[in-house]
Amino acid sequence: MKVTLDFLGEDTLDAAQAQATVDAYVELLGALAAQGLAHGAEVSVKLSAVGQALPDGGHTIALEHARTICRAARNAGTTVTLDMEDHTTTDSTLSILRELRKDFPETGAVLQAYLHRTEADCRQLAYEGSRVRLCKGAYAQPETVAFQDRLDVDKSYVRCLKVLLAGQGYPMIATHDPRMVEIASSLASRYGRAPGTYEFQMLYGIRPEEQRRLAAAGETVRVYVPFGQEWYGYLMRRLAERPQNLSFFVKSLISKK
Repeated sequence: MKVTLDFLGEDTLDAAQAQATVDAYVELLGALAAQGLAHGAEVSVKLSAVGQALPDGGHTIALEHARTICRAARNAGTTVTLDMEDHTTTDSTLSILRELRKDFPETGAVLQAYLHRTEADCRQLAYEGSRVRLCKGAYAQPETVAFQDRLDVDKSYVRCLKVLLAGQGYPMIATHDPRMVEIASSLASRYGRAPGTYEFQMLYGIRPEEQRRLAAAGETVRVYVPFGQEWYGYLMRRLAERPQNLSFFVKSLISKK
């Protein structure tokens, strides 16, 4: 199995903290390269953690900071995926993605299926070489921009899956939902997708048996591993998205004692 590493932090309004986050990623990527681990590990970056939310020039600052991280990732032999956050940042994040891909076409995107706009975004990003992680979405969003009913979110997820798997890009299917995993596998077969032309992604500590099952079946599986001290916002979103996650996190913590 592979991993994507996320240095926890978001919505910083402190330029020094944004720079410290960049430095942490550069150090991490250097360590991965030095230990020969970069081939199996990428990094996920929240743009709000590297300056996007700064009141003066945040978009430009985040772009330049992300460029620094992408350069360090390429030098290490791995890649960066830009996490998607609150819907108010979607346009800015996709704009930064487009700029980064001019020099770093391997940079990954994240799209959230619960947003009304996402199927259209999938169509725009389903081109050759485009790495796209599709998740359901964990931020609280108004009904004007996002589906509120779980069934509607599931239907949107499947529609988006069809677009990505029928396209020329590299879909990264982020879900713990057994039904979505089954549907994704069926759609991959329908569209002639061989293992290795897409991957499944799951959070560290959640459904580890399923992660191992998929890997044993020949699927590419990537585990999302957050680390750092700024854990509160991340944990609260995971629990709001699915309260059952609490038991998974507790079991994971206990098993590491």
